[in-house]
Amino acid sequence: MLNPNGYAEGNGHTTSTRTMTSEPKRRPAPPRPSRAWIFWLLFIIGLAVLGCVVFFVLMRHQAEEQKVADNTKQMATPTVLVVKPKIAPAEIHINLPGTVSALIESSVYAQVSGYIKDWKFDIGSKVKAGDILADIDTPVTDQSLLQAGESVKLAEANLALAKVTAARYNDLLKTHAVSQQDADNFNAQEKVQEANVSGAKAFESGIQKTEAFKQVRAPFDGVITARRVDVGDYVSSSGQTATTANGAQGPAQTGTPNQEMFRVAQTKILRIYVNVPEQYAGETRPGVKATVVLASSPGDSLTGTIVRTADAIDPASLTLLTEVDVDNSDGKHLPGGYAQVHFDILTPKPPLDVPGNALIFRQAGPQLGIVDPDGTVHLKKITIGRDLGTTLEITDGLTPDDQVIINPSDSLADGQKVNVTTNEKKAP
Repeated sequence: MLNPNGYAEGNGHTTSTRTMTSEPKRRPAPPRPSRAWIFWLLFIIGLAVLGCVVFFVLMRHQAEEQKVADNTKQMATPTVLVVKPKIAPAEIHINLPGTVSALIESSVYAQVSGYIKDWKFDIGSKVKAGDILADIDTPVTDQSLLQAGESVKLAEANLALAKVTAARYNDLLKTHAVSQQDADNFNAQEKVQEANVSGAKAFESGIQKTEAFKQVRAPFDGVITARRVDVGDYVSSSGQTATTANGAQGPAQTGTPNQEMFRVAQTKILRIYVNVPEQYAGETRPGVKATVVLASSPGDSLTGTIVRTADAIDPASLTLLTEVDVDNSDGKHLPGGYAQVHFDILTPKPPLDVPGNALIFRQAGPQLGIVDPDGTVHLKKITIGRDLGTTLEITDGLTPDDQVIINPSDSLADGQKVNVTTNEKKAP
C-alpha cells in the first residue's frame, strides 16, 4: 500500500518505491559566504574611515597652528604705508625770494672835520652828479691852510738866501779866496732849501684839496635815500666823534666811526639778488627771463632778465647767487625791499616728488625709508631740491620704482622686515 509520499507500507516497515512517473533532478544550493571574510572587509573599511578622520583632524589642527603662527608673525611684523614717487614735470616753476637793490648805491662821508653849516637836499630829492649836498664849516682846516701858506713863504725865503750865499761862494772860489769844501756846502744848502719849498707847497696843496671837501657833493645822478646830519652837527673825517640829530631819520649814534652823512641811490634799474638752489644752477644763465613781484607793489608783475651769476656755488647755502635786473625808468618801484622771483626752467632730469611726511632726518642727514619687494627696509640718503611743504622734490638718491614709507616710526631701522600696504585705512 502506498502512502501519500509514494512509499509502500507493510509489516511495519517502510520501503521506498519509485513511482512510475519520473521527476527532474534539483541543483545543489550554492555555498553560503563565509562570515569571517565579511568581518575583515568591514574592519578594513572601518580602519580606512578612522584613518581619514584622524588625518582630517591632524591636518585641521596643523592648519590652525599655522594660522596662529602666521597671525603671530603678522602681528610681530609692523605694517607700513608706502607710495611710489611721482615724476615732476620737465618744466619747473620756481618761486624764490629776492632782495631789491638800486643799480648803484653809495654812502657819502665827511672827508674833512668840522660843523655842518647847512644842507641842500633832503630824502627823496633827485640830484645830479656834483650837486652840493651840504657845507661844512672847518675852522681848524682853515687855520692849517693859513699856516701852510706861511710855511711856503718861509721856505721860499730860505731858498732865496741859500741861492745868494751859494752864488757868492762860487765867485770867491774862482779867486781861491774860499775852499772848495765851503763852496760845496753852500751849494748843498741851496738844494735842501729847494726841497723844503717843494715840500711846503705840497703840504699847502693837500690842505687846499681838503678844503674842497668842505662842500659835500653828490657822486652820481640819483635820489637821496638817507640824510643823517643836521645843521650844527660835528662830523669828523677820522670818525672819532660825530653826532647827528635829524628828526626825520631819528637820532644817530654818537662817536660812530666813518659817520654816514647821506646815502644816494640810482634807481633807473633795480637789481634783484636771488639765491638759486644748486640743482637748477645749470639752467640759470644770463638771458633767462624772470617774473618779479615786489612786496612794495603787489599788484604789478615786472619782467626781469638774468644779467649775471656768481659762477660759484656758495658752500654754506648750496645756492647760486643770481642777479636779475628790472627796468625802473619811471622810478615807480623802490629799492631795498623784498621780491618774489618766478623762473620757468626746463630741466633734462625732472625731480621726483614724495610726501613731506616721508622724510627721515637723523645724524646721517636726510633719508627716506625704502621697502624692497621682499619686505626689507633700506634707508637711502637723498638730496632735496625744494621743500614745498606738503611735498619734497628729490633730485638724487631715489628711483620712480621705489616704495617710499610714509610716516616712518622713530624705531625704523635698515634691514628691518615690514608688511606693506597702500591703503591708508589699513596703515597703523
